[in-house]
Amino acid sequence: MVTPAARTPGRARGAAVAAGLAIGCFLTWNVSSVGAVADPLAAAYDTSLAVVGLLTTALFVTHLAAQLPAGIWSDRFGPQRVGLAACLAAALGNAVLLVDTSLGLAVAGRLVVGLGSGAGFVAGLDLVRAGGGGAMLQGLYGGATMAGGGLALLIVPPLTDATSWRAPYATGLALALVAAVLVIGVRGVRPVGRTSRGVLGDAALLPLGALQVASFGLAVIAGNWIVPLLEHQGATTAVAGAIGSFVLLAGIVTRPLGGALANRWPGRRRGLVGGSLVAISAGALLLAAGGPLWLSALGSLALGLAAGLPFAVVFEAAQRLRPDAPAAAIALVNACAVLAILIGTPLVGVGFDLPGDGLVGFAGVALLALGGLPFVRRLPP
Repeated sequence: MVTPAARTPGRARGAAVAAGLAIGCFLTWNVSSVGAVADPLAAAYDTSLAVVGLLTTALFVTHLAAQLPAGIWSDRFGPQRVGLAACLAAALGNAVLLVDTSLGLAVAGRLVVGLGSGAGFVAGLDLVRAGGGGAMLQGLYGGATMAGGGLALLIVPPLTDATSWRAPYATGLALALVAAVLVIGVRGVRPVGRTSRGVLGDAALLPLGALQVASFGLAVIAGNWIVPLLEHQGATTAVAGAIGSFVLLAGIVTRPLGGALANRWPGRRRGLVGGSLVAISAGALLLAAGGPLWLSALGSLALGLAAGLPFAVVFEAAQRLRPDAPAAAIALVNACAVLAILIGTPLVGVGFDLPGDGLVGFAGVALLALGGLPFVRRLPP
């Protein structure tokens, strides 16, 4: 069988991979750019931090809604077309956000940006696949998506201090346009074509979705609450933020590493994923223990490093299971994690109202990570 990547002309493959990596990095910038400057935005909008938090929720709602349609359209019409539409949606949404400090306008803008980030995640990874990217390059794509959000946490706050509340939106607009230029330069990537069998009823993909929940989904949920957890344990905001950043930034290293290990030892992929889930659980338990700060830092690092390892294995497996609909398979698997984030983040937050001041929620994260172990054996060999 000749794969779509094999039909892509060699000279076009590098452009497709570069464009995919740019989409993954530049559009995921928007996921954390608002949270990085929540206090200045609350002052600009004259509202509370809780309301500013709704701007992130708004993005994730449409981010989730866009994924499966984007996967279907990417298979049918090609990832470069969907990727370009995603970039333009992110640019348009950020342009709306730049207009003024109307909260209603801000919510509307973030909903549009979420369409771009959700469709962009799928189209970007599918561009890497179409460019011939195997597990290692797909792991690199995963690292790029983590880098976008992590760099926003580092760059947007000083930019906002130096300029104004518009900094997260102006940077998001500029990056979306740069990614769009790279996508326009992609030529020769052929779509897979319309499939006669949808992915929603494909039971073989659901275990992969569960593994994505147990790794990426739980890491994002933990990342949302680790800073207040450590602050309630006596850490300063700066120290809590530095330790908490391990949960997400460590994936920049281990997502490509997981792909490289899967390439080198393909027969050990199940062991790699299973071991990572055990390490995620151990890291969450160290955080739930409420011990000295060095122990919490170790737990945060262990959780973040381990959560990145399954990325390439899970998504390459999804594409191998559905070569007739690889982008739709990517979308379904990742949508499982995004749905878990939407549901699980507020539930873990409720744990701060229970005895233990948030420790119960992190104990739940540890338990759910182990709950993914039965699905490891469902990974295709």
